[in-house]
Amino acid sequence: MKKFLAMVLALVMVMALAACGNNEPTTAPTTAPTTAPTTAPTTEPTTEPTEPAVTVMTHEQYMAAELKSAVVVEFYVQGHQSWYNNQITVYGQDENGGYLAYNMACAEEDAAKLVPGTKIRVTGFKDEWSGEVEIVDATFEIVEAEPWIAEPQDLTALLGTDELIKHQNELAAFKGLTIKEISYKNGEPGYGNDIYVTVTSNGADYDFCVEAYLTDPDTDVYKAFAELKAGDVIDVEGFVYWYNGVNTHITAVTPAATVLTHEEYIAAEMKSAVVVEFYVQGHQSWYNNQITVYGQDENGGYLAYNMACAEEDAAKLVPGTKIRVTGFKDEWSGEVEIVDATFEIVEAEPWIAEPQDLTALLGTDELIKHQNELAAFKGLTIKEISYKNGEPGYGNDIYVTVTSNGADYDFCVEAYLTDPDTDVYKAFADLKAGDVIDVEGFVYWYNGVNTHITSVTPAN
Repeated sequence: MKKFLAMVLALVMVMALAACGNNEPTTAPTTAPTTAPTTAPTTEPTTEPTEPAVTVMTHEQYMAAELKSAVVVEFYVQGHQSWYNNQITVYGQDENGGYLAYNMACAEEDAAKLVPGTKIRVTGFKDEWSGEVEIVDATFEIVEAEPWIAEPQDLTALLGTDELIKHQNELAAFKGLTIKEISYKNGEPGYGNDIYVTVTSNGADYDFCVEAYLTDPDTDVYKAFAELKAGDVIDVEGFVYWYNGVNTHITAVTPAATVLTHEEYIAAEMKSAVVVEFYVQGHQSWYNNQITVYGQDENGGYLAYNMACAEEDAAKLVPGTKIRVTGFKDEWSGEVEIVDATFEIVEAEPWIAEPQDLTALLGTDELIKHQNELAAFKGLTIKEISYKNGEPGYGNDIYVTVTSNGADYDFCVEAYLTDPDTDVYKAFADLKAGDVIDVEGFVYWYNGVNTHITSVTPAN
């Protein structure tokens, strides 16, 4: 019995010692954690970083930016110099002004894409050299847009003024320049040799340039200067580059149109090309992009018949305005006129002719020398009044036969010059055969004098 109890106690002690010698779990947990973390740590970014938006400057903002500052602009290519060594110099413009991107980074295959009218975004730094404001260290990308090419603005009147630099790098026209001197870089024509052209306008000299990397010796403008000389008068177009003053890079040149005096115009052959300048004295109604203008200078009168004219330009043709008219001299039933004509406004003080009394010249060969002038005729007796299409109305001229010194003359109230709402048209409703009148009008010709009456009063 004691032996049995001793054995039992020994077994109990062995089991107790075994339990005290190992307190680690004897098996792995039977289950995994019930949930995984639902969000990433809050310190980690949730999205990729974005590039800041590019701010494209307006032309005004670009011009106001400080030199050496970073700039981003968009403009339309108007021309460029030769590509070289992965660089290209581009002349650009938008509706508000001009730009020059100097030695802009450009792969050779991309240079071919920079045709005039292409819109590009240029990123670089604003800089200045001898007065020329330009973009340097520049890169570009093409912007999808409808092509746009600037119309050269005539800036001749701004030569010698502080206003001209505001048009720097724009495509412009300068007219009536007299060549003072022509010389070549390195002494002779050739690739890389610019042409230096000193011109005179209104008594002052200006240095222009044919930039050989823009318009090389194979271009028409470069070749043209081989035929030009001091004293020639030219019209040019080009980019208003700056080099210690205006130094326009010429892209086109033509001999300036020779403006005929009135005497030369009258002597010119029929159907010949003519260029004249005169002051508007009146005009007929604008219609279908055409207008007929009565003009005069100190030496005589002109009629520009159905001259090309946009509707918005018709409003500019107020009496006294000076214009240059280019067209062809022609004749119809005795009326000498300019046909197929275009015009441009000439800066000048307004001038309106004083009507000259030509009554004494009625019936003489002298009267036709005053054709298209504004004139007065006095003491005319009305013989007959009639209307085109039988009654007053728009487009219906009034035919007025008058008698002076026993001879009859057919005058006219031209309804497209003085329409039914004008005083002169209305006045004839109250006039009749036998009334004596004084008139003013333009000495038009239709198988004889056919003055287009612009005013009428009872004779004293």
